Amino acid sequence: MKWSWHVGKIAGIDVFIHATFLLLIGFVVVTHWLPDRDFGKTLEGVTFTLALFGCVLLHEFGHALAARRYGVRTRDITLLPIGGVARLERMPEKPMEELWVALAGPAVNVVIALVLVPVVLLVSGMEPLGSLSLSAGPLFERLLVANVFLVLFNLLPAFPMDGGRVLRALLALRLPYAKATKIAGSIGQGMALLFGFAGLFGNPFLLFIAFFVWIGASQESAAAQLKSVTSGVPVRDAMMTDYHTLAPTDSLARATDYVLRGSQEDFPVSDNGRVVGVLTKSDLIAALAKHGQHHSVGDAMHRSFKTAEEAEMLDVAVARLHECGCPALPVTRHGELVGMISMENLAELLMIRNALESAGMKSAGNGRYPFQTPTPLKEGPL
Repeated sequence: MKWSWHVGKIAGIDVFIHATFLLLIGFVVVTHWLPDRDFGKTLEGVTFTLALFGCVLLHEFGHALAARRYGVRTRDITLLPIGGVARLERMPEKPMEELWVALAGPAVNVVIALVLVPVVLLVSGMEPLGSLSLSAGPLFERLLVANVFLVLFNLLPAFPMDGGRVLRALLALRLPYAKATKIAGSIGQGMALLFGFAGLFGNPFLLFIAFFVWIGASQESAAAQLKSVTSGVPVRDAMMTDYHTLAPTDSLARATDYVLRGSQEDFPVSDNGRVVGVLTKSDLIAALAKHGQHHSVGDAMHRSFKTAEEAEMLDVAVARLHECGCPALPVTRHGELVGMISMENLAELLMIRNALESAGMKSAGNGRYPFQTPTPLKEGPL
């Protein structure tokens, strides 16, 4: 994630802190310092915030280590002001496995809360909940209450919270994955509307939560649709075959001409049929600004790039697109360039598929993928 600093590696997983996290610490310092100019209270406020995000980090490690048990690697964990993000390569294939991975995070917070109960009783005793706030009350009791809140909030049955994944996993035990995700996403969006309505007449923070939940539910539904469409389909049935290629010796003016005359923005660079690089739109613009249009493609292209074999499954290639953050992948046959796939053309395929299903068309056309209806896999999420 951009604007993130690497702070260490725990259990083989890289941990990052996003730059905006410093804004949160600054906000805590200001809000605790201004009322009484009390250094002790300010230090306690920062300590509580760091301890709370330590619990969030442990929550994310709960997900990561549970996923590792099922053979799923975690790329990294990033702490943001709104919480933590554990980037798993994928979710486990079986619904019950996803269920345990989703529950592992809240389970960590339950354990932390149980450990804090005797600590609170020994150190300060239980204060009435009404006397507690984010900036007032015994430190350990506030941390205890915060962990209980994390459990309850994360188990709300709405994406992108853990409860949404729990609900999807339970539904996927009986329903196809895409349908289970659609139902769970609809329930999540319904909750978002309730949060938004409540936010209009009460806490404005609920409006932010509503937006967060609505976007998360929409993204999960879109990802589920894409997975159901790409599962079991070879890359050759979805790749673009009408595209322009460039040679390393071509000038940037040639690439610019292709961009202006058509819709292609990313170009495979080949030499005697072999892919030797990829020139993206951002590379082209940067090179034009720095060197002008007579600069060679070979000096501007990416020489380190990912490819897809035409015979491999499309969902594997899509995962590779996400993993490398590439706008497009060259498709090869025994090392020779035969096509291209991009998120843009996959989105178009998804729209065509949905339109045909809406019209009740199960098969038509020339046998190319958009007009075929492969049997969706009845499998676990993500």
